[in-house]
Amino acid sequence: MTDTPELPEGYEISADRARVDAGRVHHWLSTDAYWALGRSREKQDRAIESSLNFGVYDTVSGEQVAYARVVTDRATFAWLCDVYVDPAVRGKGVGTALVAAVREHLRPFGLRRVLLATHDAHGVYARLGFAPLEHPDQWMALLFD
Repeated sequence: MTDTPELPEGYEISADRARVDAGRVHHWLSTDAYWALGRSREKQDRAIESSLNFGVYDTVSGEQVAYARVVTDRATFAWLCDVYVDPAVRGKGVGTALVAAVREHLRPFGLRRVLLATHDAHGVYARLGFAPLEHPDQWMALLFD
């Protein structure tokens, strides 16, 4: 059984795409996220439009402080990506609570698997139930530049 961390007081999570601060998310990802450096605003806007989006918001200011998105068919598979926490709130448990909330949002879909890729946060995701692929040699990728 995996734990379900609580979101720190003063923050709320929403899956309402209309609340996403697309400009802020684009800035975060295109300038500070190793996997999305240089991503264009147009590409980020298309990604937001075609995905499930999750934000963490300061309950006083309404300012978005974290983001995650999921690409899914809502039946068999999901890809968790673009998980980002503003540096000003890192270390408070916001990101862990966000990923746990995403996990619980996806649970009723009856998905077979949820995948993600990370260079540096294996421990965080492991605490939430993620594990290395059992047979990574069976997976392949098609890369376009």
